Amino acid sequence: MTTAQFDCQYCTASLLGKKYVLKDDNAYCVSCYDRIFSNYCEECKEPIESYCKDLCYKGLHWHERCFNCAKCNHSLVEKPFAAKNERLLCSECYSNECSSKCFHCKKTIMPGSRKMEFKGHSWHETCFVCEYCRQPIGTKPLISNDSGNYCVPCFEKEFAHYCSFCKKVITSGGITFRNQPWHKECFLCSGCRKELCEEEFMSRDDYPFCLDCYNHHYAKKCAACSKPITGLRGAKFICFQDRQWHSECFNCRKCSVSLVGEGFLTQNQEIFCRKCGSGVDTDI
Repeated sequence: MTTAQFDCQYCTASLLGKKYVLKDDNAYCVSCYDRIFSNYCEECKEPIESYCKDLCYKGLHWHERCFNCAKCNHSLVEKPFAAKNERLLCSECYSNECSSKCFHCKKTIMPGSRKMEFKGHSWHETCFVCEYCRQPIGTKPLISNDSGNYCVPCFEKEFAHYCSFCKKVITSGGITFRNQPWHKECFLCSGCRKELCEEEFMSRDDYPFCLDCYNHHYAKKCAACSKPITGLRGAKFICFQDRQWHSECFNCRKCSVSLVGEGFLTQNQEIFCRKCGSGVDTDI
């Protein structure tokens, strides 16, 4: 570049003996350069002049003096920071405002540190421990109850019941029959082997049976309707000699009046009320 050509690319003023800025091999006086090329500060909205340090983050620009935490106003220059809703925050303010609190120690879980989450709560990795052995659970299988979280070995040692059928640990749910615990999927009819956990059932010699199997193999039959007598839900039945009746079936053979709690007469396996039975040869 010759002396004659050493002028500002924009205003053509001579740059001899003056400060200037080179951009794309072109020289500009400081005033023109700042007016044309300067970025504007996100904080103060003023241009960032050529003699100032221009701090850039995600395409946005700040004066060095304006690059501060949006909450505590401390400088973020050469310090760790984080962005939240287009606001820049120092690590401490970000943690206090945005980070999760540990469910155990109630302290902030700092950004960058490992966080464990379970049932809607957060823990420091070192706070998420088994209630019994106090060892970190991490990502290992766990079992939770009202008293806390447990690693599987400790839970089995302290709380678990063992299924009466398969002898394995019952980790959740289960049912009790004859004071013994069972997995739901192990509690089966002793006859047809179908699951009974959602079914009505009867027992015989301490073995559970579905109603169909019990009725087929063991239930007494009503002398009147010939249907099984189960006694379910407190249903009452009548026994006389070696015969049984549903309460609603224990009626006079002739007039059908109920004989429950009443005197009755019998003849040839039939039962009669006293009035109807008085005209036939009967046994009392």
